[in-house]
Amino acid sequence: MSIILTTEGLPLEKSLKKVEQKNKFRAFLLVLPLLLFLIVAYVWPILNLLTRSVDNRLISDLLPQTAIALSNWEGNEMPSEDIYKTFYLDLNEAHKQKLSGKVSTRLNYAKNGFKSLINKTRRKLKNFEDENYKDQFIDLNKKWGDIEYWQAMKVAMPKYTIDKYLGSVDLEKNYSGEIIQKPEKRRIHRTLWYRTFYVALGVTICCLLLAYPIAHLLSTLPLRYSNLLLICVLLPFWTSLLVRTSSWMILLQQQGVLNDILVYFKIVGDKSRLELMYNMTGTFVAMTQILLPFMVLPLYSVMKTIPPSLMRAGSSLGGTPFHSFRKIYFPLTYPGIGAGSLLVFILAIGYYITPALVGGASGTLISNRIAYHMKETLDWSMASAMGTMLLVSVLVLYWLYNKILGIDNIKLG
Repeated sequence: MSIILTTEGLPLEKSLKKVEQKNKFRAFLLVLPLLLFLIVAYVWPILNLLTRSVDNRLISDLLPQTAIALSNWEGNEMPSEDIYKTFYLDLNEAHKQKLSGKVSTRLNYAKNGFKSLINKTRRKLKNFEDENYKDQFIDLNKKWGDIEYWQAMKVAMPKYTIDKYLGSVDLEKNYSGEIIQKPEKRRIHRTLWYRTFYVALGVTICCLLLAYPIAHLLSTLPLRYSNLLLICVLLPFWTSLLVRTSSWMILLQQQGVLNDILVYFKIVGDKSRLELMYNMTGTFVAMTQILLPFMVLPLYSVMKTIPPSLMRAGSSLGGTPFHSFRKIYFPLTYPGIGAGSLLVFILAIGYYITPALVGGASGTLISNRIAYHMKETLDWSMASAMGTMLLVSVLVLYWLYNKILGIDNIKLG
């Protein structure tokens, strides 16, 4: 079999492979900036989020000998004199390195009161004598004689832990490693999770009910009228989210525009104005209006491609307008419904500004709690764990949607 050679005397097949490899390398160089951007701006933060949520090395690094001593302590009775002495030595070393503040902050996540206890103790460490450390600690503050503080410290010692994930659903580990529910007065996260999914689902349904007729009108009106209506739909995108939310606060408050109109037309009395702010009603109204365009546009893009002759054909075959709509038109809009619902739900489940301003205490969602841990308590591990759970929840819902309806049916245009 003869081998075809190029003008340079190289086998043609080998030359073609060499050219193909060069083209692939050039294509890779073209997408390399985008790949680096995705790694830096998306992949790396997510990996950092995952590691931070289970990383608990701070206490074991700052109190290394205490961590070893407490790991061998069963936790059923008060620690021995040796553990008190070991804790003194570790805390004194951390104080010399000006790191005792981090110790107190981290232990305070495990049990309230640790921060003030550590801060008071570290100022008296220089007065300790080289004996009877247990008695000196208890004489300094009676809390050092409370076994619950030592049990909480034992729970906080492992280098890697899932305690933050447990805390995100109102569970915790006790000193023996058993997973138990938190005290009833500290159970808040499950309610926030239920409320977050309830609001996201409710807003998605409200957007779908409002957007479907709007999108149908857009697709059937003459071009000059549909363009004008489309501008009205897109107009909120040209306004700041904070401005739109503040506008709803002005409209919905008890002395606001909406209540004034209802009082003026004597629909409600002046002393019985509707409470539309700082509750779930305000949250639903504001979020639905803000997210409505994200439902209208996918529906409109799908409805625009449906020939009007299909409905006329259904009518000519004896179908009523409602029957033709249910059997012909509505099933053809499934891709737009799926795309819009998925888009609105994902945006709503992580919403932060609108629930914080309009919803008040009863409208607080899990995203507000994440922000609270990042800005107020500085418990970034808890915030990372809750953020990871939120991300996983969205991915699970996305997977379920793909299994049930199929992601191939989604159309954005």
